Amino acid sequence: MFSLKALQKNKTVKYGVPMLLLVVGGSFGLREFTQIRYDAQRIRKRLDPSLEAKVDIQKQSVMLEEEYEKMKQVNMEEWKNIRGPRPWEDSKEYQEQQRTRQNKQD
Repeated sequence: MFSLKALQKNKTVKYGVPMLLLVVGGSFGLREFTQIRYDAQRIRKRLDPSLEAKVDIQKQSVMLEEEYEKMKQVNMEEWKNIRGPRPWEDSKEYQEQQRTRQNKQD
């Protein structure tokens, strides 16, 4: 018969069994945590009833017509395309440069 001291000296029992328990137990634990994650995402993805009405395809054509009517009212003749600052540029400094250029052109 094996004694307790013989099992404690065995490297397979000392290192292998805890490693095996960690791997198998970890997979079960990760499965539970990922299931919680996906459940939370599913709950978050549900739309508000008011938002769901906006996404409805039948009502969407009405919304497009409303937007078209709004765009008709905008004066496109005086519209200018102005480039915004790049991430590496200082936005305040760039805005000042744009204002001076615009004043020189006017």
